[in-house]
Amino acid sequence: MVAEGWSRRGFLAAGAASGLLLSGCGAGRDSRPRLRVSITGKGEGDTRLLFKAAGIAPKGFDLRYSEFQSGHLVVEALNGGSLDYGGMSEIPPIFAAASTIQSFRQIAVTHADVNNQVVLVPKGSKARSIADLKGKRVGYVRATTSQYFLIRMLEEVGLGWDDITPVAMGVSDGAAAFSQGSLDGWAIYGFPIQRAIATEGARILRTAYGILSGNYLVAAHVDALADPAMSQIIREYLALVQQAFGWAAAHQDEWAGIIAQDIGVPRDYVVDQFRRKSASYELRPVTDAAIASQQQVADLFFAQKLLPKAVDVRPLWDKRFNDSIPKRG
Repeated sequence: MVAEGWSRRGFLAAGAASGLLLSGCGAGRDSRPRLRVSITGKGEGDTRLLFKAAGIAPKGFDLRYSEFQSGHLVVEALNGGSLDYGGMSEIPPIFAAASTIQSFRQIAVTHADVNNQVVLVPKGSKARSIADLKGKRVGYVRATTSQYFLIRMLEEVGLGWDDITPVAMGVSDGAAAFSQGSLDGWAIYGFPIQRAIATEGARILRTAYGILSGNYLVAAHVDALADPAMSQIIREYLALVQQAFGWAAAHQDEWAGIIAQDIGVPRDYVVDQFRRKSASYELRPVTDAAIASQQQVADLFFAQKLLPKAVDVRPLWDKRFNDSIPKRG
């Protein structure tokens, strides 16, 4: 079974569109070059918000942001040619690798928190462990970390995918279903966790600590990588992102307040999430360990019959920027 949004027809259509979408793109105001960048969700992972808070702006090029609800949509946009630079978990590119089109390469790793990837249960739930979800309706986002860590959590307690009623839905639909009491559990990531805890009395049943690697991938379109000028812009942008991550690590209290306002929850909830973080955001170079980590995830998805064939993730990676990723300040 191939995840929704990852049909062969979808990838072929995206590839056919790539030439049209790329032509005429890449120029910002006053004919300055433009880097088209993805934003997935709100809060801590929103680089646009972070740059504004840290007072960081690129020199010599402009940024054009596009918002996405999940990483698999970012990969679709990269394959469709409407992005130059995008971020996602280890998982969405795996589905691209199982198809015929991979119009991107993974050029760096963003290492970050995994305690903000959880299974939530609603207020009043009697569940005390993942085992208590047997026979229950559990929401998740297909082809993302939430599906992966949910599978692994079930395996840890001797359960399989068929022992629950898995309900695949997007982030917004999942939030609505959880709020309305249609789900007994919700495998989710990011700002919806704090919102559900703050506004609905939700409770974290289990975090993904010990399951997820903490690796979130940075990818660039192959045409941008082939263009020396755009490749240099990407190099400069990576340095700005690392600088912004350093600002966030050094200004946690200020950053928590900004995030809280952005996602609409009391500041104390974000402060609590920061207190529980397994790691702060940091850019890292491509390593053999990072490649092996993604391969492990791909192998599990194939074993679960969620991929049409086994995939080798190594061709997706590109180490050309390893020597230009600075240490986080």
